[in-house]
Amino acid sequence: MEELKSKPANSCPLTPLGFLERAATVYGDCPSIVYNKTTYTWSQTHRRCLQVASSLASMRGRVVSVLAPNIPAMYELHFAVPLAGAILNNINSRLDARTISVLLRHSESKLVFVDYLSRSLVLEALSLFQPDTPRPLLVLINDADDGDRDRDQDSSSDIEFFCTYESLVEKGDPGYRWKLPNSEWDPMVLNYTSGTTSSPKGVVHCHRGISIITVNSLIDWGVPERAVYLWTLPMFHANGWSYPWGIAAVGGTNICLRKFDGPTIFRLIKEHGVTHMCGAPVVLNMLTNSPNNEPLQNPVHILTAGAPPPAAVLFRTEALGFVVSHGYGLTETAGLVVSCAWKPQWNRLPATERARLKARQGVKFLGLTEVDVVDAGSGASVKRDGSTLGEVVLRGGSVMLGYLKDPEGTSKCMKENGWFYTGDVGVVHTDGYLEIKDRSKDVIISGGENLSSVEVESALYMHPAVNEAAVVARPDEFWGETPCAFVSIKAGLTQKPSDKEIIEFCRSKLPHYMVPKTVVFKDELPKTSTGKIQKFVLREIAKAMGSRASRM
Repeated sequence: MEELKSKPANSCPLTPLGFLERAATVYGDCPSIVYNKTTYTWSQTHRRCLQVASSLASMRGRVVSVLAPNIPAMYELHFAVPLAGAILNNINSRLDARTISVLLRHSESKLVFVDYLSRSLVLEALSLFQPDTPRPLLVLINDADDGDRDRDQDSSSDIEFFCTYESLVEKGDPGYRWKLPNSEWDPMVLNYTSGTTSSPKGVVHCHRGISIITVNSLIDWGVPERAVYLWTLPMFHANGWSYPWGIAAVGGTNICLRKFDGPTIFRLIKEHGVTHMCGAPVVLNMLTNSPNNEPLQNPVHILTAGAPPPAAVLFRTEALGFVVSHGYGLTETAGLVVSCAWKPQWNRLPATERARLKARQGVKFLGLTEVDVVDAGSGASVKRDGSTLGEVVLRGGSVMLGYLKDPEGTSKCMKENGWFYTGDVGVVHTDGYLEIKDRSKDVIISGGENLSSVEVESALYMHPAVNEAAVVARPDEFWGETPCAFVSIKAGLTQKPSDKEIIEFCRSKLPHYMVPKTVVFKDELPKTSTGKIQKFVLREIAKAMGSRASRM
């Protein structure tokens, strides 16, 4: 057996790109994309992606950026760009021009696909380039099928664009013969972190890692053949947690939409028989507060991640008929790598207890090698007691290659001991399930006690008047730091609670030292485009309030 080695026949590079060709063969006449009045089949999507890829063949090895919402072109480019051998870079279209300018220069993007509503945004971003900095070519994505399009919008800026997306489709070769990457370790996507820390980094993933995360995401969530998937999760958010490639693998239907709210989601679920969707906890909150949130006729599976979901929100969502799955991942892992795998015996528990258990992050995906929680000082695994805090560390095939142009940042989190250090603080329960307690920067140290802001937020969400809540540290003259709660109240209430009422409510749910000492009411909490509350913004507000005069 020692003489048997790898050969070309058994060592082809791993890549998810072949999923599209298989979908066209097996599910050719089945719907692939539905968007307003437009419907494509998998045969059509396969052909369109090849046509765009052939038009981009000169971009091999270069970064190609996309600035667009969840529309058909955005979906197609997840295949077309890497089929051409280029590296896909999705940019958050809700960023400001300055940040987009920084990202385009940092990535050295050679071509940018721009949705028509982002024309002025990208042109402003390019205007901030230094005169001697090469500017990328621009391709305009028009949208004749968008019922909300402003027909009167000035299009004089279109002369700045090299061509349109549909012109690349039309002139492209439908028989384009794409090539496998030279190595499965070749870069495939470049994603910038969502910016909850206000300092985004360029995360590079290879074909191998994307292939591994895609297959494992399908297995872990149990996505069936021909699933009907509603795109409520932005595709620019870690490539939609790998589901652009995953839905092709199962021959599913992608229900695309430019923007959404609660009523829109419920309408599309009913119209298209949606079976699956993803979203941050803010989407769950949106569904439970929607004015037309009647119980569903058929169950819809919804996968949530991005921030620890409060148990109260999980409970309300499942009461409507959604089957909620909860996972954990980062941009650096290309999607979710931990999930709260459900145990059959938990079905016999009361609903509130089921929600509490489901709020935990859980256990590793089959494709993740290992997950652990370690002591910051010694690096040793913490006790499996559900209370001893440590940093969450991971290792496995979908962990990033590293940060673009940032070897120091890469080495800080990808250490020589073989672990990726996430910066998240968590515990491991006696049953082996992980629970995230905070980001390391969000832990509040009050009188020497480590205090989980997530735990305080979970208590706040139990209050019937609370819409959203976030807790950060406020300087305190005696305790060093104390919890400061930022709260938005549900619309339509005739009587709104006072800060004292909120504090007293928390006092009935939490240990004394964890109770917020300050409550700030806001109409809306600041968020990233993926629904994560920007705690760094709130920390600055709390800091500007000055030290709280405190007593023992």
